[in-house]
Amino acid sequence: MPTTASEQVLEFDLSQDAATLQRDGVVGLKGGLSRAWVDRLHDDMMTAFWDSIQRPGGAVGRGPRRWYVELHPEALSGFVDFATHPWITAMAEAVLGQDWQIVEVGFDTPFQGARNQPWHRDFPSPPDSYADHRITSLAFNITGVDVTPDMGPFEIATGTHWDDGREWAHEMFPAQAACERFAERGVRKFPQRGDISCRSALTVHRGTAHPSPIARPVLVLGFDAPGAGHAALHDMMVTRGFYEALPATLREHLVCRVVEQLVPITQKHDIEGLVMG
Repeated sequence: MPTTASEQVLEFDLSQDAATLQRDGVVGLKGGLSRAWVDRLHDDMMTAFWDSIQRPGGAVGRGPRRWYVELHPEALSGFVDFATHPWITAMAEAVLGQDWQIVEVGFDTPFQGARNQPWHRDFPSPPDSYADHRITSLAFNITGVDVTPDMGPFEIATGTHWDDGREWAHEMFPAQAACERFAERGVRKFPQRGDISCRSALTVHRGTAHPSPIARPVLVLGFDAPGAGHAALHDMMVTRGFYEALPATLREHLVCRVVEQLVPITQKHDIEGLVMG
């Protein structure tokens, strides 16, 4: 299934990928996008970073020398490409149901000097997940660079998306004494330009120390099942002309405000435990 973002016909085993996600809390697709397409994405993200960091509330700290920036979809020249990517939409429907929603577009980027984050998950776990083992939110990630060991690779503790977590700080940060288990299960990821990953937002993870002088921006595309409620943490907006030009099959899944003129985003998903580092 070719797309404008891909140089080849994609081949993937949806049932196997969904089963891997259910078991491990994370799964990836190698070479799902062209490297040239990702290079354009990288430039868009870094342009957005230097713009947002100059505005109060435009970027939020996720630890020393590490920031998160939420974006207007229109800031990314390839938004339609990845929002309609066959593997992304197939995984979303298989896991979240046919009425899946796009609720977040943003990116994380560590710079030289970023330190290990504390182990954490992105949201408190709902009963649907810790009791019924149902995934109700997904984060799709696309790296903007070829990740090397000195670039603060993402580390994820596989299989931890089913942990209850209600006794953790903010229901997101396990106590330090319990973190040995996460370190034992932790797998560092070294994606290359063109790779896509899909994870439960509840799988415990962290960014690691980043001594490299090269920044590592990674796109975050947040999906919800109906009723998951994470759209309230964001304020996605698009202009009317942009919205009307989108494929109808994308418009029906996009949770956003349609406005006549975009205004700068003030970051709302502020994770206190990461701001404090």
